[in-house]
Amino acid sequence: MTEQPLIGEAVAIAAEPRLAGAKIGVVTFPGTLDDRDAARAVRLAGATPVALWHADTTLADVDAVVIPGGFSYGDYLRAGAIARFAPLMSKIIDAANSEARLPVLGICNGFQILTESHLLPGSMIKNDHLKFLCRDQVLRVENTATAWTGDYTAGQEITVPLKNQDGQYIADEKTLDALEAENRVVFRYVGWNPNGSRRDIAGITNEAGNVVGLMPHPEHAIEAGFGPENGSGTEGLGFFTSVLNKIVGDNK
Repeated sequence: MTEQPLIGEAVAIAAEPRLAGAKIGVVTFPGTLDDRDAARAVRLAGATPVALWHADTTLADVDAVVIPGGFSYGDYLRAGAIARFAPLMSKIIDAANSEARLPVLGICNGFQILTESHLLPGSMIKNDHLKFLCRDQVLRVENTATAWTGDYTAGQEITVPLKNQDGQYIADEKTLDALEAENRVVFRYVGWNPNGSRRDIAGITNEAGNVVGLMPHPEHAIEAGFGPENGSGTEGLGFFTSVLNKIVGDNK
């Protein structure tokens, strides 16, 4: 029997001192569930998480932003549709589209918010089987040129948890063809498409590569012994180390 590490002992990497000055904002909306998990992932990667509230009117000089999963505003309209109009989102949209190209990661409900905000194309609808689904999911990394995937290799398969009800990614054929042609599909589902997403798409990026959205939850796969059973349990941490290395590289 393999002994499992204790909580707090399962740090996947040693935090590098050169990354400690980076600040990653983690946004909380009413109904957000995974903000503390995202903040822990940022901390384990070596940066400082900064709590951002949906009603804030400043980004607090952060170097990147994570929009975590959950059910913003209860998803009472379309998932993410109300969150799109939060005061902080206007700041995020402007910063992501500015010359500085602020890195933004949207996870699950965060991905939905990014599509509703038109930072990413397409939309999210209910799973094709019309049920909430929670499982470990294998993803294939298709694009390593984004701010959030530089520490992976093209074609690498990683396992991270998936939990959603409105996880089916859709777009018209013209948009899908453009995403394929421009190498903007960042992740695909492997083995089984869990929600009916077009072309097995699990995550995409914008043209500049600074904004990435995906349905599965990398922040739940950052510590050995506490992540997915299939894999190392730490394969989601690369999202957070990738953006830190990007920030440090840009600031040299």
